[in-house]
Amino acid sequence: MERKTQVIAEAGRSDLLITREFALPVALLFQAYTEPDLIAQWMGTTVLKHESKKHGGYRFQTSYGGNVVFQAHGVIHEFIPVKKIIRTFEMENAPFGVQLELLEFASLADDTSKLTIHSIYESVALRDQMLQLPFAHGINLAHDRLQATVSKLT
Repeated sequence: MERKTQVIAEAGRSDLLITREFALPVALLFQAYTEPDLIAQWMGTTVLKHESKKHGGYRFQTSYGGNVVFQAHGVIHEFIPVKKIIRTFEMENAPFGVQLELLEFASLADDTSKLTIHSIYESVALRDQMLQLPFAHGINLAHDRLQATVSKLT
């Protein structure tokens, strides 16, 4: 199956560039990243906190069989509606450290948009460690769910 979300990891760099075009208006794509109910649906997680504003925070938790298997949190440093979010992202109980994420939302046409995520890690080693996981596969699945979930709103 074709991966529509592209993950670019240049050798020797501590960052990733992630891009995806969606068959969604840019306003709906932005909502998918800012509205707790939508985030919960496409990420398959519980949104414990999500403040879509500058200096706001967020916290996600995913459980399986009664056990917490994933927790993440961060702080939103810049929030420009329908344009940009700059935030930190940290997985709890994981060795990857805090990442800085720059999310940019662009309209390509009335019903298509593009998401660009520039994710910066503390070191090349931490970035490469993340890439040893099925990261690209997972983000593709999540973005496929985002497309399917949010398409129902149009």
